[in-house]
Amino acid sequence: MRREHDLLGYRKLPDDVYYGIQTLRAVENFPITGLRVHPALLKALALVKRAAALANMEIGMLAPHIGEAIVAACREIEEGQLLDQFVTDPIQGGAGTSINMNMNEVVANRAIELLGGRRGDYLLVHPNTHVNMSQSTNDVIPTAVRLALLRILDGTVPALNALSEEFSRLAGRYDSVVKLGRTHLQDAVPIRIGQEFAAYARVILRDAERIEKSRDCLLTVNMGATAVGTGLNADPEYIEKVLSHLKALSGYDFVGAEDLVDATQNVDHLVAVSAAFKSAAVNLSKIASDLRLMASGPRGGLGEITVPPVQPGSSIMPGKINPVLAETVNQVAFQIVGSDVTVALAAQSGQLELNVMQPVLIHNLLHSADMLRNVVTVFREKCVQGIVVNVERCQEHLAKSVGIVTALSPHIGYDKASLVAKAALEQNRSVAEIVLEKGILTEEELAIILRPRELTEPGIAGRELWDKGRGK
Repeated sequence: MRREHDLLGYRKLPDDVYYGIQTLRAVENFPITGLRVHPALLKALALVKRAAALANMEIGMLAPHIGEAIVAACREIEEGQLLDQFVTDPIQGGAGTSINMNMNEVVANRAIELLGGRRGDYLLVHPNTHVNMSQSTNDVIPTAVRLALLRILDGTVPALNALSEEFSRLAGRYDSVVKLGRTHLQDAVPIRIGQEFAAYARVILRDAERIEKSRDCLLTVNMGATAVGTGLNADPEYIEKVLSHLKALSGYDFVGAEDLVDATQNVDHLVAVSAAFKSAAVNLSKIASDLRLMASGPRGGLGEITVPPVQPGSSIMPGKINPVLAETVNQVAFQIVGSDVTVALAAQSGQLELNVMQPVLIHNLLHSADMLRNVVTVFREKCVQGIVVNVERCQEHLAKSVGIVTALSPHIGYDKASLVAKAALEQNRSVAEIVLEKGILTEEELAIILRPRELTEPGIAGRELWDKGRGK
C-alpha cells in the first residue's frame, strides 16, 4: 500500500494502481451505474493532455523531461494501455472533475515510472501542477468529448450512407413490382415496392446529412478557457499552441471558440448532435417497423417480403423465425430517443458559468453515437442486404384490393366508385368483377385504366379514355 493526501486528508491505496486519492474518493462517492467511462472519451482526453503538455513545453512552462514523460504516458493510454485504471463511474457530480483527475493521476504515475520513480511520488510529476497545467476540467472534458464524437461519427455517417445505398439497390431491383399501398393500416391505392425502398433510402440519406452538418460544430473547442472561460492560468501563447498541437495530433481541423465564456457555459452544439441522432433513430425505427409488417407471416401475415433468417425464433415453437434485427433497430431507437431527453434536461440545467450536468450528457451522447453506428451496420449486413420480395404475394394482395377503385373514380364518378367498393367488400369479390357485372365499364376499358405501373404514377390512370369524354 502507499499513502497519499489531498485537502481532505490521507488515504491508503494499493501500490500497484496508477490512479490516486482523488480517483479513490470518486469511486467511493459515485457507485451509480456500475459502468466505466467510455473508452473513446478516455483516449480523446489523453490526446488533449498530450497536446497541452507539448504546448506548455513549447512556451517554456513545463520542464522538458517532465513534459516528455507526460507525453509518453498519454500516448500509451491513446493506444489502449492502462484503460483498466480508469475506474470512475460515468455519472458523477463535479462536472467531470473526477474523470479529469483520474486521467491526471494515471498519467502522472505512469510518467513517474518512466522517470524511474515510484508511483505516488508527486514531487517528480504532479497530477495538478504538471499534467493539468494551463487546464481545467471545464475545457479539457468538453474538448475531449468533441474529439471522441468525431471519431465515432467517422464510422456512423458512412454506415448510414451504406444503408441508404442498399435500399436504393433494392429499389432498383424491385421497381417493377406493384403492390397494395396502405394508410391507417388499411388498403389504399397501389404503390411500387421500389418506391417504398427508395423513400427509405432518401430519408436515411437526409439523416446522414443532418449528422454530418451537426458534426461540423464539434470542431469548435474551448481549450484555454480554464475554469469559467476567462482563461485564468492559461497563457495566450499556450492557447494558440495547444490548438495547433490538437489539430496536428488528432487530424481534425479544430478552431478555438470566439467567445470562451459562451463556449464554457453552453452545450447547444452537443444538443444539436443528439437531436440529429434522435432524428435518425426515429426514421430507422419507422423503417424497421415497416419491414416487420411487410415480412409478417409467413402464412398469417402480409408476407410481402422475406428477411434473412439469422437465428431460431422460439424456445418452444419449432421452425419459427423472427425479424430480430428489425426489432433491435426499434429498441436502439427507443434508447436513443430517451438519451436525447436526458441530454436536453442536462443541457438546460447548467447554471451561470458552467454546465455541471455534463457527465450524464456525455455518457448518453457517446453511447447513442456507438449504438447508432453499430445497429445501422448490423441491420444492413444481416437484414436489409438479404431482403427478398415475394412478388406473387404482392400481386395477390393487389388483385384483391378495393383501393384500386380510386383509379376508377375520375372515369365513373366518386359516388358510383363508392358503391362499387361497398359491393366488393360486402360480397368479398374483386372490384373488376363488380364493375363488369354492373356493366359500368367494358373489360377493355378496365384493362386500360388498371395498368399496374400507371396506377403508381402521377396523373389519371387510363387518361386516353378520360380525354374521350367518359370522365367529363
